Amino acid sequence: MDVKRSRSPRAPAGGDDDKRRGSGVRPEMVLVGFLLTLPLLFLVFGGRWGSNSFPSSSSSSSTSSPPVARHVAAGERGATPQSQKPVPDTRKNSSASTTTSPSPDKLLGGLLSAAFDESSCQSRYKSNLYRKPSPFPLSPYLAKKLRKYESYHKKCGPGTKRYRRAIKQLKSGHNADDSQCKYVVWFPCNGLGNRMLTIASTFLYALLTDRVLLTHVAAEQEGLFCEPFPGSSWVLPGDFPENNPHKLHIGAPESYANMLKSGAIRSDVDPNSVPASSLPPYVYLHVEQFQLKLSDNVFCDEDQAMLAKFNWMILKSDSYFAPALFLTPVFEKELAKMFPQKEAVFHHLGRYLFHPTNRVWGIIRRYYEAYLARVDEKIGFQIRIFPEKPIKFENMYDQLMRCVREQRLLPELGTAEPAANATAETKVKAVLIASLYSGYYEKIRGMYYESPTKTGEIVAVFQPSHEEQQQYTSNEHNQKALAEIYLLSYCDKIAMSAWSTFGYVAYSFAGVKPWILLRPDWNKEVSEVACVRSASVEPCLHSPPLLGCRAKREVDAAAVKPYVRHCEDVGFGLKLFDSY
Repeated sequence: MDVKRSRSPRAPAGGDDDKRRGSGVRPEMVLVGFLLTLPLLFLVFGGRWGSNSFPSSSSSSSTSSPPVARHVAAGERGATPQSQKPVPDTRKNSSASTTTSPSPDKLLGGLLSAAFDESSCQSRYKSNLYRKPSPFPLSPYLAKKLRKYESYHKKCGPGTKRYRRAIKQLKSGHNADDSQCKYVVWFPCNGLGNRMLTIASTFLYALLTDRVLLTHVAAEQEGLFCEPFPGSSWVLPGDFPENNPHKLHIGAPESYANMLKSGAIRSDVDPNSVPASSLPPYVYLHVEQFQLKLSDNVFCDEDQAMLAKFNWMILKSDSYFAPALFLTPVFEKELAKMFPQKEAVFHHLGRYLFHPTNRVWGIIRRYYEAYLARVDEKIGFQIRIFPEKPIKFENMYDQLMRCVREQRLLPELGTAEPAANATAETKVKAVLIASLYSGYYEKIRGMYYESPTKTGEIVAVFQPSHEEQQQYTSNEHNQKALAEIYLLSYCDKIAMSAWSTFGYVAYSFAGVKPWILLRPDWNKEVSEVACVRSASVEPCLHSPPLLGCRAKREVDAAAVKPYVRHCEDVGFGLKLFDSY
């Protein structure tokens, strides 16, 4: 990196007379100049926490000082190289975001309720400080729908008389004809990205069917998210009678599909003629991708009429099944009013539901302020290698670099042009790498350390963690994952691995259309196409239902619905688009 430096001033020769005339250079001026210049050397080194260097779950989140990126050698824990310092602001009249910037709209246009104590969940009203304004205006109808739901949840949530009455009915062994409150209870499977996508889908289903959403919070998910609904909790109480995840599987007799097969529920009768009290105490929906083709018996009008009779519904899923709700005719009109821009479904629901707790927000805030707040542009790379389709590191890195060159995501290397050297303002770009592996960070950091850019821009490279392997059941791992999802969502540009739910959540939060690094064909090790730009900020539904329902016809939804297309990374998947 070429850094312009002024000529070193020589010591004045005039003694006290020169001091009085002010023509000399005082020692403190030299010191100030040295301190201002030294931090530039950091930029080419970047920043990273080691795999065990994130703040532990017991550390303070809101009051501790900003973290320092670490690259600690074995046996040197706690050693912090002097080159690892926060990015300095090298620009004049910088307009970069900082914690002192006022929030233009902390309620996100009416998406969020104002009924919370801000100190209890700092991220709720502050996380938008680091993001650009949403490109999707909020529908007033959706805002009204959310306020109505919050009131309903407060009346029927855990600890209320209505909830206790509903639990009593559940324990009785049969459904009830009249109920003031109905519930959908969500159980998790797979990783954090999957869970966030399916919680949002389940919440959308709750909005459409007038149900209260309750979530089973496993140990690995505790302390990640604030409560999203004022005056009540969405956490399933531990004494819930059917709180047994091991019973929830594709062969469970309580599942709706198996009830139809066994004759416990008849599909050849009008649902309106079936008394609710004649049904079992609850119904189970198994909506797990790749094990079940998102059963046709869930997303059909006739079945929705029957399902609506159950006061208790238990749902286990790892899938973003929101697009399937758009394919259910009975929901179409309501969804059109809630989401005039269909590609903003998770963008709005995700930012409404998921607010990191103060502990996790502390990790996010400190890292952002230390390394990302004072740069001109942030580019995020999210790399995920799946065991069912392993890709060699060299091949994946080459594919990423092909995408970078073809899409001009980063400055080219080479001798800086004179015009670039003459500019009075040095542009700084930050590369944020989210990956289980450190190799991508090492190579990209080394590339910009060894060579200048043609434009004279400075490229700083950062990687918050590198865990080596995903740990679904580790709470600390999930805290880091959530922090990195949020940090990635603050980027201006994002390139991500195909099929990754982690990446889906990040770019949907951001409202940014990503470049997707395509998988090679199953019989090849290298993808011929490096990356493609997504046409939507919506996540992909990997295992969509086939339209047809009772007619048993297989109809490709992408061929008949103008707002649904196949995903760029999953050819048989479905994705919501704006049909204009």
